[in-house]
Amino acid sequence: MALRKVSSGRPDEVKRMAVQSRVKTTKFDAGKYHGLERDALIRMYRTMYLSRRLDDREIQLKRQNKIFFQISGAGHEGILVAAGLVLKAGYDWFYPYYRDRALALMLGVTPYEMLLAAVGAKDDPSSAGRQMPSHWGQQKLNIVSKSSPTGTQFLQAVGAAEASLYYSEHPRALEQAKAAPLGQAVRHQPDEIIYVSGGDGTTSEGEFFEALNIACLKKLPMLFMIEDNGYAISVPIEVQTAGGSISKLVAGYPGLYIQECDGTEPLESYAICRNAAEYCRARKGPALVHAHVTRPYSHSLSDDEKLYKPPEEREEEARRDPIPKFALFLVREGILDERELEALEAEVDREVVEATDRALQAELPPKESILQWVYSPDVDPTSKQFAAEPQFTGEPKTMVEMVCATLADEIARDARIVVFGEDVADCSREENLGKVKGKGGVFKATAGLQRRFGSDRVFNSPIAEASIVGRAIGMATRGLKPVAEIQFFDYIWPAMMQLRNELCVLRWRSAGNFKAPAVIRVAIGGYLTGGAVYHSQCGEVIFTHCPGLRVVMPSTALDTCGLLRAAIRCDDPVMFLEHKHLYRQPYNRSPYPGPDFTIPFGKARVVREGSDASIISYGALVHRAEVAAAQLERDGVSVEILDLRSLSPYDWEAVAASVRKTSRVIVAYEDTLSWGYGAEIAARIADELFSDLDAPVRRVAAMDTFCAYQPKLEDEILPQTEDLLSAVRDLLAF
Repeated sequence: MALRKVSSGRPDEVKRMAVQSRVKTTKFDAGKYHGLERDALIRMYRTMYLSRRLDDREIQLKRQNKIFFQISGAGHEGILVAAGLVLKAGYDWFYPYYRDRALALMLGVTPYEMLLAAVGAKDDPSSAGRQMPSHWGQQKLNIVSKSSPTGTQFLQAVGAAEASLYYSEHPRALEQAKAAPLGQAVRHQPDEIIYVSGGDGTTSEGEFFEALNIACLKKLPMLFMIEDNGYAISVPIEVQTAGGSISKLVAGYPGLYIQECDGTEPLESYAICRNAAEYCRARKGPALVHAHVTRPYSHSLSDDEKLYKPPEEREEEARRDPIPKFALFLVREGILDERELEALEAEVDREVVEATDRALQAELPPKESILQWVYSPDVDPTSKQFAAEPQFTGEPKTMVEMVCATLADEIARDARIVVFGEDVADCSREENLGKVKGKGGVFKATAGLQRRFGSDRVFNSPIAEASIVGRAIGMATRGLKPVAEIQFFDYIWPAMMQLRNELCVLRWRSAGNFKAPAVIRVAIGGYLTGGAVYHSQCGEVIFTHCPGLRVVMPSTALDTCGLLRAAIRCDDPVMFLEHKHLYRQPYNRSPYPGPDFTIPFGKARVVREGSDASIISYGALVHRAEVAAAQLERDGVSVEILDLRSLSPYDWEAVAASVRKTSRVIVAYEDTLSWGYGAEIAARIADELFSDLDAPVRRVAAMDTFCAYQPKLEDEILPQTEDLLSAVRDLLAF
């Protein structure tokens, strides 16, 4: 009996359906099957069956403790093989989710490659054994590395779709992207589609709705595939989605082409997917396919659906299983007879067994490989290559003016650069540009850039921080160089998932096959009265805990220029922190140092030499340290000041040299005293340089950045010059 080996647990009558006699046909008529030829129909069934057998084999291997996890695509195969016939591997772009096994097979991922991921092998093309199974990714097929967080792929797909439209209008940007590191992964086709999928449960994430909003605003060529199996783990659809239908819920989105289908019927699914793809290729806007599928297995092997699904519901799902239904269809239509069907299945079974045997013998990655692909292997922003001498011209500029001037030079040099964020444009309504002065950011850091370079290169975004960072990731993955702005550090937290779990680890988790060297500019810090609790926060230490992310924080206009240009020209994601209090200070101004001035990351600046004590600092406290040092010098005390300016990486060699020189050290920073960034520096000094110290390490920090909401008390709360003076005198008296 042809299908007895597939999906144990289905009723016997479903298993027996495929053995009924086929109907003899004299001539194959592709018109009956939406234009699909016999070979295409057989390929669909073969891939569906192969997908299920791989699921079954992985389940077996997990129970034998030979793999580490299993999550299946069972029940979803019908809609996915249909999408695989419509879309083009290595041509369109794919942001799939973990149930898209059948699609990945249709696109060209092999059973052996899937099983390499299951065993965590070194040669796993999706992640070199770094991720869980079913986290699809393959550079040559344009399948962008999938991660575990639910729904993060939607916004990245938006950014990838924006890159599609951008390259069509900016061929020079495409040339520059192909010439950059990892340029072989940069591809663009005029009518390409960006496919992104998720389950109905995923549509409860806000990022799904943010993605739909932008896709419709910009008429992006995106195909949203929602595979609705009625459950999000154990939560049923009526508890998950208002009204029980995501397609009805989003019906009001302008320009969104919506189609609903039975995703267990491959031919119906094919017709729906073909229509949706044609809509996207014609650049009419995004499409959403709402496919009703089944989930005959539990969510994963960490779940037991019998705990929440009654037997009659499971039996009804089994009757809708796409594999036996399609097998019966092929037999009845005379496309395959029983012997041909059995032969096909036997061939697939042998293929799965052979792939399993090979995968179980595959070499595992060595432990030391964990440090590969954290940062770019091609561009080292800490190297001498980024050490350039300034060529000063013009009148001194403030820090905020230097940001704007640096961005202008880089945008002119590199057609890949786009600048976007909340309020960064001069005026979104271009017809009004001649009537208004223009915004250019709440701090005017991007003033005039839209006028000079156009609205497709400098533009406003909706107020949605996750969208800003997620889109930047998608753009950077496609080869663009986005410079995105988060208006205030205090509001960065909606983007935390995109920053921590996506941006900084994309290169690492894909074993170097994808990257996202975006620059995220963020205004940070206190010392501005009236800023209150939500405009005064620090927290830079949180992001220095993110491997793969460079974090810099200049204290002068000159360093702002050199470090921002290094951030744009390096090949890693960078968080560029700009202290609001320093934006317009006269004491840190500088003439413009020229269009090629860069400063290497991880190289501290010796602000002043000294012999009696060292102050290690960064950001707004550097100037306060200078004021304190000048006063102490009048008292005969020589203080050395070191401005870290780059927080990850930081210049430990310079710190150690200064401490060994003076034997007394203060670490001054604006964050909280406990668990702040300076606490780590102080702890390392105490650990590694204890014998070089004549006194304990002192830390001067904010008591609590969240107390800064009382303007009159702010000067008493944040670290001040008097605090530094007292700390130095205490050290000298020790």
